[in-house]
Amino acid sequence: MNDMEITFPGGKKVNALLHGFEIATDQPPGGGGDGSAPTPFDLFLASLGTCAGIFALGFIQSRGLNTEGLGISVSFERDQATHLLKKASMRIKLPKDFPAKYKDAVIKAAEQCLVKRTMDNPPEFGITAE
Repeated sequence: MNDMEITFPGGKKVNALLHGFEIATDQPPGGGGDGSAPTPFDLFLASLGTCAGIFALGFIQSRGLNTEGLGISVSFERDQATHLLKKASMRIKLPKDFPAKYKDAVIKAAEQCLVKRTMDNPPEFGITAE
């Protein structure tokens, strides 16, 4: 099992220490924070987009194709009552000279993202206190 340490540096800041990196989070001023870093939910959405992005990028690079102009936008809807994520959609902006024959394949590559696949098959969660 891999471990991540969570620290509380002050205010509403909650950070994660993993693999030598410190990942900072904060809450917006309206939520009692300073707005000095993304919220944990923002990082969750970013992990969806960046994970799909590395698969799309890898697909394109492995074929020696131009990556200039490649981008992904992530749109999401939240349930008004529960505030939970209701729908996430990603749109891949392909380079202008991207061969049409690879369009479906790059989508399939992005769908192999481990974060998305984990959402498709959610893990068991457990919380304890000492």
